Amino acid sequence: MKRTRFTLALAVSAILVSVLLALPVPAASAPALQQTDNPNPPDQVVKLIFIHHSTGENWLRDDYGGLGQALADNNYFVSDTNYGWGPDSIGDRTDIPNWTEWFSSDQTPIYMNAVLNESGQTSSYTRLPDDPGGENQILMFKSCFPNSALEGSPDDPPSAEDGLTVGHAKYVYNEILQYFATRPDKLFIIITAPPLTDPTYAENARAFNQWLMDDWLAGNNYTLPNVAVFDFYNVLTGPDNHHRFANSQIEHVFTPGMNTEYYPSGDDHPSEAGSRKATEEFLPLLNIFYHRWLSGNAALPPDNEPGGKVLPTETPAVAEAPESGGAGSPLPPENVLSIDDFETGANGWTAFWDEATSTTISCGAEQGTGNNGSASLRIDFSVAPGCSATCAFLFDTPQDWSAGEWLAYDIHYEKEFQPFSVIVYGGTPDSRETYTQEKETSYVYMEGYITFTSMWNDLLRAEWEDKAGTPFSQPGQVTGLAFRFDADPDAPYTGTFWIDDIRLQKSPTYPTANPGKSPINRLPCVQAILFPLVVIGAFLVLRRK
Repeated sequence: MKRTRFTLALAVSAILVSVLLALPVPAASAPALQQTDNPNPPDQVVKLIFIHHSTGENWLRDDYGGLGQALADNNYFVSDTNYGWGPDSIGDRTDIPNWTEWFSSDQTPIYMNAVLNESGQTSSYTRLPDDPGGENQILMFKSCFPNSALEGSPDDPPSAEDGLTVGHAKYVYNEILQYFATRPDKLFIIITAPPLTDPTYAENARAFNQWLMDDWLAGNNYTLPNVAVFDFYNVLTGPDNHHRFANSQIEHVFTPGMNTEYYPSGDDHPSEAGSRKATEEFLPLLNIFYHRWLSGNAALPPDNEPGGKVLPTETPAVAEAPESGGAGSPLPPENVLSIDDFETGANGWTAFWDEATSTTISCGAEQGTGNNGSASLRIDFSVAPGCSATCAFLFDTPQDWSAGEWLAYDIHYEKEFQPFSVIVYGGTPDSRETYTQEKETSYVYMEGYITFTSMWNDLLRAEWEDKAGTPFSQPGQVTGLAFRFDADPDAPYTGTFWIDDIRLQKSPTYPTANPGKSPINRLPCVQAILFPLVVIGAFLVLRRK
């Protein structure tokens, strides 16, 4: 009798253990709801681009996953890329090892310029009828299901050795994170690769995607709100596996052992049912990610302990600025060297314009408007149609900025989608060379300052000079810095900018990234073309104010 009771007890215990093991397990990274979390659509139209192949195309289609229609219903204007898209047909290459080509290569400025300015669609889906203009603000990208066949072991550390392995996949995402750190004005949404029906590498796929959810951002001490992950893989591995907003919190749960495709379509492409489940769970999360990014109040990644790689996500204390006209000095341990913080005024900053037109511009220090300190450089401009105006600082002797990997500057503005150009002059004071990069303000962060960056190879030789389009390659020979405002041929351009904390920066851990936006190569008006020539000619034509 005792043995029978004991046997019965063991059986009941085994059943309970089996039930418990089958229950969904909360992922360690599932954050609790914050007071600021908002699953509702944006109040205004937001431009989004989705980089994908066939699974993404199915997900977008109205008659399959319905993602395109759902995005439109939530106030997103959607564009997308597919096979054959873009410079060098970069759209062909969306496997995990290819992401460094997109986000961390010499071609990154070219590819990102194309991505940010793409407004077409390559798939069949309903989208909002009117393009609101400006750049894409949200970049979504995913790899296809073959990328769930990751070789190696679940706990492999990041590895630079190329191949479709757990270690190299971790390495790739660590590398591209440095580019995201330089673009706080964009929101990057990583969509995990869908699962396979073949269980051979299923455990590795689960481990890697859990790493993306739990450890990727935390291990890199990344605290900016401009990167988020949607676990498309997890949603497709079981009916009780979710990544969603439910019961007033973000829920990321899965059933142990369910690591393969639960919603097949005859092959490894997710079925219509699985794709629609992903759409339903994704949209509220996307809205939350957007509002977090917009407010800048995203939750810190979990277990954000010291010891991980340090990215340039926050601006450390600046060093003393070099004297005007002097040579640059090596970057201090803080990895920042101040060029001008305007705390002692805007000495040397000069406005240039064509006095034969109605153009006006002024630039000078203004107290009480600084970003970190008390003062900033205020630029008020009203540019006649087809003309330009510039605020510049020209050095008497060349400066050595070669210790920095990029130029950073903080800008506050009053209007969205305002174009401007940053200019770095090379050569010599008697024969300056003009290198420009076109920029545009976003519609976000108008309440404060936003950091813009320019890598040296983002700055291209001006169209009106010899060797037009060649990148700036001599940061050890800088002869000036300027901000230029160009009006379209048929309308004046008026606005106010506040610029602060112009500085050189470098990554303390990673190799050089390639942030920023390549120029659109808009040819300035005749008066604007004359500007660098007049500078070289000792400012004989343009008036100095």
